[in-house]
Amino acid sequence: MLAALGFATIAVLLLVTMTKRASVLVALILLPVLAALIGGFAGDLGELILGGLSKVAPTGIMIAFAVLYFSLMVDAGLFDPLIRGLLRVARGDPLRITVATAVLTLCVALDGDGASTFLITVSALLPVYQRLGMNPLVLSGVVCLGAGVMNMVPWGGPTVRAMAALKLDSSEVFTPVLPAMGVGVAWVLVASYLLGRRERNRLAALSPQGPDAGKGERDDRETAAATTVTATTEPEPSRHAAPAKADGEHQAVRAPGDGPGAVRVPPLPRTWLNVFNLLLTVTLVVCLIQEVMPLPVLFVLGFAVAALVNHPSWEQQQALLDKHAKNVVLVTTMIFAAGVLTGILSGTRMLDEMAEALVSVVPDSFGSHMPVAVAVTSMPLSLVFTPDAYYFGVLPVLAETAQGFGTDPAEVARAAILGQMTTGFPLSPLTASTFILVGMSGVSLGEHQRFIFRWAFATTLVLTAAALLTGAFPL
Repeated sequence: MLAALGFATIAVLLLVTMTKRASVLVALILLPVLAALIGGFAGDLGELILGGLSKVAPTGIMIAFAVLYFSLMVDAGLFDPLIRGLLRVARGDPLRITVATAVLTLCVALDGDGASTFLITVSALLPVYQRLGMNPLVLSGVVCLGAGVMNMVPWGGPTVRAMAALKLDSSEVFTPVLPAMGVGVAWVLVASYLLGRRERNRLAALSPQGPDAGKGERDDRETAAATTVTATTEPEPSRHAAPAKADGEHQAVRAPGDGPGAVRVPPLPRTWLNVFNLLLTVTLVVCLIQEVMPLPVLFVLGFAVAALVNHPSWEQQQALLDKHAKNVVLVTTMIFAAGVLTGILSGTRMLDEMAEALVSVVPDSFGSHMPVAVAVTSMPLSLVFTPDAYYFGVLPVLAETAQGFGTDPAEVARAAILGQMTTGFPLSPLTASTFILVGMSGVSLGEHQRFIFRWAFATTLVLTAAALLTGAFPL
């Protein structure tokens, strides 16, 4: 009964979010609560929810301050040189922007951490998409594809879990699928090209008709984008700046409280602030990769330092918080709502029962083909199982079953990482980082899933075919 209740909860959750019958926030909270009540866990409901919230609390704290940090840096113009460079290379072409998105994501995602990948790439690229009028679903979708393939790295969560669950090392799990991963990277670039071409055609259809209309529209977008970027890099005029003199020269800025005859000092140049922001961000990223401190601590400290230097007065800091409070609330509430879902599904042992039920329906005759079956189903099952539930609950049983038919358990592990919480994790409502991606991109989870699911599933199929051809596991 618990297995059926768990599958029904996930199915209804996906249905109501993809059809927009309810907001993701409401569905993530009320549906698992209803399932717990039906399952007879009313007395344990408070403890179950609190347990789930406790597990996602560090992620929620990290995201709150990470959103504030990168929002501050966007306002300060830190990413403007990158935006100008992309616009210069892409020449206002949505296709080139989309391919550049894939390349940047593949590079940033090398650290194996989805949350930081989404924070960095979306913060840097969303202004470009907005200025060119591109669909933000293309941004979230391409980032999803790139981050999914790169999450196969041996220091990424899924591969680490697969190795730990079956007591294998990276040479047995990751090294044999490395050629397939290379093919997957190439496929992501091809997919980004196809998505970019479709987006370019969509924008061209919205432009005025005529032989030169498309070119003129693109030139207008380039000019507007370049003008906008240039404007954002200029320092804001001080609230205490004195009016310009008649001869065109500017008076020095007067400090608050200064009277006539007081010494006036010119404002500090913006260049040193840009250099400081760049060094601070690079230091923060390096510390994230090296795991010098827990991620929430790094972003708390990073934001505090950045706010103090960029907005030294209380009024400026308060204005900063007021400006970006909506984005912080939207993303963090979604993460805590996901904690309610995972807390109830895990605490009631629904996930465990779902894993056992899934394994029980696998026919014995399928044992010799287990790796292929695991690979093909791995990506869709990311929407049903958390990484811990799958890799520590489902995978060991599947591997043991396959071993009874003479199949190496390592082959089953290789098949699993081709989709389960790799290509599938940026679409799953069971991972907090998914809500970072959709929240910062400004799209809903249902829209994101409908837009990119078939592309993500195709990525797993491409990886599976490449793994078969390169001998990672047999047919």
